[in-house]
Amino acid sequence: MKIWPAIDLRGGNCVRLKQGDYNQETVFGDDPGAMARQWSNQGAECMHLVDLDGARDGLWINQDAVRTIVNTIDVPCQLGGGVREQSTIELLLGLGVSRLIIGTKALKEPDWFSSMVEKFPHKLALGIDAREGMVATDGWLETSETTAISLARQFDNQPVAAIIYTDISRDGMMQGANISGMSEMKQATSIPVIASGGVTTLEDVKKLRDAGLDGAIIGRSLYDGVINLAEAIALASG
Repeated sequence: MKIWPAIDLRGGNCVRLKQGDYNQETVFGDDPGAMARQWSNQGAECMHLVDLDGARDGLWINQDAVRTIVNTIDVPCQLGGGVREQSTIELLLGLGVSRLIIGTKALKEPDWFSSMVEKFPHKLALGIDAREGMVATDGWLETSETTAISLARQFDNQPVAAIIYTDISRDGMMQGANISGMSEMKQATSIPVIASGGVTTLEDVKKLRDAGLDGAIIGRSLYDGVINLAEAIALASG
């Protein structure tokens, strides 16, 4: 299992939100490149980037920050947040990120997402953000009537790079990961599943590894010093 340190970008800064709430923001630094270098120096083999301005407003004001991160570290980076057009996919892949995460548009226009997956095989990940098992959209502001698992299964036989499965109720809350929900998703699809939301302790990492998850995204617990990245990586690969 791979550990993906998270860098959330807003206005060029590294921030974290609680449950996706833009009014509950903590700024952890104004130098995204330095933050990426910190995690890379601690052994990170990959990096998870989120453009919060893109997710909410479709504004691509963090391009320089993304470019700086990609040019600073020599590990694969995945980027999510407001990716809704083919031109945006081409633009962001052109910055040097390894793959992009698409969420809202995949739910609302599955045929479009399927066509993009075929055009950019293994370069697009499906972002599924769930609230009590139901898919949330538009920067988590809306909750759909589609279950997370049914959305995942729609694309099961296509060249989707991974599913980034986030439990919104746990995200940024330091309350532990939803192990059962993550395990259920992993068992429901043949696409690699990366767990996100509430990964708080090394015990969470161990449980996700034992449940067969392909990756785990860790954010606030790294920034707060609750989890040591090197220890998490060692445990995840054990």
